[in-house]
Amino acid sequence: MARYTEEQIEQVRSANDIVDVIGASVRLKRSGSGYVGLCPFHNEKTPSFSVNPARQMYKCFGCGVGGNVLTFVMEYENYTFPEAMEYLADRVGIALPKKEFSAKQREEENLRLTLLEINAKAAKYYYAKLKSPQGKLGYEYLQERGLSDETMRRFGLGYAGQSSGELYRYLQHEGYDDRTLQETGLFKMDERGVYDKFWNRVMFPIMDANNRVIGFGGRVMGDAKPKYLNSPETKVFDKSRNLFGLNYAKQGKRKKLILCEGYMDVIAMHQAGFTGAIASLGTAFTEQQANLLKRYTDEVLITYDSDSAGVKAALRAIPILRRAGLTGKIVHMEPYKDPDEFIKGLGAEAFEERLEKAENSFFFEIDVLQQEHKADDPEERTKFIHEMARKLLVFEDKVQRDSYLEALAAKYTVPKEDLKKLVIRYSSMEPEGYREVMEERRQNSRRQSENSEPDGIQYTYQLFLSWLVEKPEMYTQVKDIIKTEDYLEEPYRQAADLLYGQLENGQCEPAKILNCFEDVEQQRTVSKMFQTGFDATMDRREKEKAINELLFRIKERSIEHKMKNLTDIAQLQELMAEKKALQTHEKLHISLKDG
Repeated sequence: MARYTEEQIEQVRSANDIVDVIGASVRLKRSGSGYVGLCPFHNEKTPSFSVNPARQMYKCFGCGVGGNVLTFVMEYENYTFPEAMEYLADRVGIALPKKEFSAKQREEENLRLTLLEINAKAAKYYYAKLKSPQGKLGYEYLQERGLSDETMRRFGLGYAGQSSGELYRYLQHEGYDDRTLQETGLFKMDERGVYDKFWNRVMFPIMDANNRVIGFGGRVMGDAKPKYLNSPETKVFDKSRNLFGLNYAKQGKRKKLILCEGYMDVIAMHQAGFTGAIASLGTAFTEQQANLLKRYTDEVLITYDSDSAGVKAALRAIPILRRAGLTGKIVHMEPYKDPDEFIKGLGAEAFEERLEKAENSFFFEIDVLQQEHKADDPEERTKFIHEMARKLLVFEDKVQRDSYLEALAAKYTVPKEDLKKLVIRYSSMEPEGYREVMEERRQNSRRQSENSEPDGIQYTYQLFLSWLVEKPEMYTQVKDIIKTEDYLEEPYRQAADLLYGQLENGQCEPAKILNCFEDVEQQRTVSKMFQTGFDATMDRREKEKAINELLFRIKERSIEHKMKNLTDIAQLQELMAEKKALQTHEKLHISLKDG
């Protein structure tokens, strides 16, 4: 197994212009020396997503994401670092020779690839079992549910036999050891032995957006519990970041995606021609899944079961979709419970009509709210109107809020001005017991402030390194004051070391530094270090004062850290003298040129 050299990474990065790559997915508009557009990673109406062609980096001033072209591909396509490298190399026709991983990297990557290999073999095993005499029970169940052989093949449906060790014995025979098999989540291992996690179940392979089997869902034959069982999370399976059926739905012609409650609904809908159907993986719909959908659509039709549990699930999903910038609509399926039953009962054409008549998700929320209050009771109606006014606070945009206010006033025969006064009243306070409404409005601001506490030493490192990129001429003055070992935390120390190395050679290419960080979270952190520029309103003296204060904080923290870990009296006295000199600002006299 291999990893890419620093030279190969830089060759691929520099050959892919960041404006061209991002511009293929985001509509960019020229603004000064750079480009701006609507951020693809969070909902916004005013562009705060900036692409800097000179630095070959991007940054969103709304949600804080940023990085180079590799970071963008990893984030936008949900790719690993090697996958992003391969994608960008193919894009510009670069062949990638490789060199060896470190021992740890080789072990981790080998395990990940082996798990994917085992999952693929397990899926083939389950499918073969379904088509064998031993799989008759599962095959007949799927036939009774109306699935064709072609649909079973397309989705790779299978059957886990009634013996609890069949798959284990098969994979053992294929040469996999117990330690590796335990990592797959397909087996239970204890002092009594090894057992297949799935048995006597119809099997649904779960594939990621790139058609790789990452896990399984199993529906039991009979009345045993649980009815549905899913793979646990593994090195290749994260339930919160994947969606069942997305690998097919993203290829469909429909612009709207259809969010279902279960695997069978998705499969039945695809068979009926509704190829935009997807479902969450045995858990509640998540923020990460909503952001994943945002890459492929702007509108999601919710087709959860029409029972009380389905209504509650829809009410949980609606604000998540709204925060991701997706339009959500509710598909009503009465008198049937779910899409599968509806299509069997009334046919695909009737279901298409229901999709066309899907209800605005906010109106659905208000309808559910109304059902909780007796319409003929004045006290209950008053409570409902107040709840409706509070609910309107989820819309920060005044034009949008007023549009909904007018529509609700007409629908529920409430004087428009009265409802408006209530909204104004509640907008100036946060009613006790109604925090969930205001929570929606706080989500974006929380994301913006995440990991940017102004008083934290990490923020100090970030700010100083960013200013050093903006004013590289400072390096000759600061390099003898703040050395790389003064950065006490990673990845700040490594980033500083790389930047100092560039500046020592008269270079300053922060996008190149990101090449050394393959983890997307580290790339985000390092990216922030190089994209927090000076406040435009600061003059030269204010900048100098701010720089010297940052230098003081970094050096003071470094000296204190060293003093805590010293036992040598002479060295301790030396550090104490250095700290005293620092406190009198004897060494801090950084000056900038005007401009």
